[in-house]
Amino acid sequence: MPTDLNWLAILAATASSFVLGGLWYGPLFKKAWCREAGIDPDAAPQHQGRVFATAIVCALLSATVFSTLLPTTATAVDGFGVGFVVGLFFVAMSFGINYAFAQRSLKLWMIDGGYHIVQFVLFGVILGAWG
Repeated sequence: MPTDLNWLAILAATASSFVLGGLWYGPLFKKAWCREAGIDPDAAPQHQGRVFATAIVCALLSATVFSTLLPTTATAVDGFGVGFVVGLFFVAMSFGINYAFAQRSLKLWMIDGGYHIVQFVLFGVILGAWG
């Protein structure tokens, strides 16, 4: 486990989750996600500042801890593989358990799970390439 963290790479990975989220939950899947989540697509979230602050803290913590999973010799390809495994088998499958019990739709699970798979792939590629 590396002890020296590359904070610039971690910040870039954190920022990538916001760029991805803007595209994913914007033009790509906003209408479908809102329909499946039962949210009005035209309504701004209450306490929008708190929502974005929470999201950035969570993304920063995720990117920071994820960076410790990669060996110091990791490449972008290594990061891609680790990110895919973490995104699919840890995050998306955990969502799958919760969504099954909450009786959420398969489409909502695929949208949310897909976002996190791509998010962690981006984390891995950025952190591995920057290593």
